This record gives sequence, structure tokens and C-alpha cells, in this order.
Amino acid sequence: MILSKKTRYAIVALTRLAREYGKGPLQIREISETEKIPQSFLENILLELKKAGILGSNLGKAGGYYLLKRPEDVSLAEVVRHFEGTISLMYCVSENSYRPCEFCKDENTCQIKKVFKEIRDSTNAILARTTLRELIKNKRKKN
Repeated sequence: MILSKKTRYAIVALTRLAREYGKGPLQIREISETEKIPQSFLENILLELKKAGILGSNLGKAGGYYLLKRPEDVSLAEVVRHFEGTISLMYCVSENSYRPCEFCKDENTCQIKKVFKEIRDSTNAILARTTLRELIKNKRKKN
């Protein structure tokens, strides 16, 4: 799976909002400029994240977007699943988008399915344990 630009921009914007957690809302224009995300694209992403219950917003001159959840409560798995729909590389191992395999004679004994299920499980575990807090902590260490 290659993450879409939309998902990557969402992660970048959320990371920026996590760094400012508790300091009040950030305007779209500020996030767009500092993170190099096209503003019109960012508006749609932030609106989706608001509808998903991850962000809140205030209107007005001092308004903007802010995290509703603490950075340690937002995992990459949640974000990736929201925008991509699945973490799996094959539908026959997907938890949310399962479809029977068209090539498989017996899914219960298919070794290909077994390997790709293991990949899905490992990827999911890494994304689930990686929170926005981890991303901003790692960024601070490098600076």
C-alpha cells in the first residue's frame, strides 16, 4: 500500500497540531504555510478529521483547528484507516474490506494469505502503537 497524499498531509497537519496541543486553535493558513500543504486541500482534510472526532474548530478571527484528543490518544492506525479504508495489501486479509480471494482454492490453507495476514498484523501493530505524541517526541530529538 502506498499512502495517498491526503493521508500523508493529514499526518503532517496532525503532527503540527499535536506540537501546539493545549495552546489554542491554529488557523488553516498557518498550517498550510508552515507545513507546505495546499490550503484548499488542507481545508477538506481538516474538515474530515473534525467529522471523525479527532479535531475541533472555532470560528472567527482567532479561530482555527485544534486536537480534541490528546496527542497520545491519536494513533497512526486511526488516521490511515480513516483515509485509506484499510491497512491490508490484499482484500482477503482485510479486517474492514474483506473480499474472498479470486485466486485461492482454499483460503484456510493458502500460504500467500498467511504471509500477507502477518504483514497486515505487523503493520497494524506498529501504526496502532505510534501516536502523534511519539511523532512529535521523535521530531524534537532530531532538532
